[in-house]
Amino acid sequence: MLFYLGTHKRHWVKTAGVPLFISARTWRQARTLPRAVTRHAVDSGGFTELQRYGRWTVSPEQYVSEVRRIRDDVGMLDWAAPQDWMCEPAVIHGGWHGGQYFAGTHLSVAEHQARTVANFLHLREIAPDLPFIPVIQGWELPDYERCADLYERAGINLAAEPVVGLGSVCRRQATGEAAAIVTTLAARGIRLHGFGFKTLGLNQCGSHLASADSLAWSTHARRRAPLPGHTHKNCANCLPYALAWRTRALASLPGWHQPALDTAA
Repeated sequence: MLFYLGTHKRHWVKTAGVPLFISARTWRQARTLPRAVTRHAVDSGGFTELQRYGRWTVSPEQYVSEVRRIRDDVGMLDWAAPQDWMCEPAVIHGGWHGGQYFAGTHLSVAEHQARTVANFLHLREIAPDLPFIPVIQGWELPDYERCADLYERAGINLAAEPVVGLGSVCRRQATGEAAAIVTTLAARGIRLHGFGFKTLGLNQCGSHLASADSLAWSTHARRRAPLPGHTHKNCANCLPYALAWRTRALASLPGWHQPALDTAA
């Protein structure tokens, strides 16, 4: 399993030395881009888009332009997520959930899935040179199987893809329900990427994932005092803290789950 460290600090691609996972929203704010010395992947920022607006405000053409700029100017890009549609009830129905307000899309899970697949097909059609990956969306296990079937009917052999994202699982990743979703899709020969998987989820499902990412270290740091000798209020944006958290988190996994701890390769 390849583990990507999530971050909002784009300049870490010059110094981190481990694979990074960075949102397109973070890259979008940059006037100049750093040159990467470590591999990284791009999150589309879809959760924030749908939470705030209940729809995508970034066109596929704009997103393609942004990803191409990242690939060409930053380099070492593994892949980019499509403009997918998460299927959590909060995203669909809207309102306050966990202290966050959601605009709500007020669409069905099936419609979110159809739009996710359609966007991937469109991105691959208009930018076949860019490494966009399919993402399987759903909420219950039959939903995910149906979404996988949508790709297959559209001519996308998911088992032949280098990696396929698994959406709308991160907030229940350590549950038996999530484990059933992961193992069922992995049994179809699909190399899954687990978005936002923390240690508990990796302990349960890590052996069935090709890769995963996590930004959990930042929340962890925000609730604690800074590292000795650090003068900032907390280490929520601190590379030494992030790397130490990554080492501890991955070392805590069962041996057969552990990815390499010290390589960007």
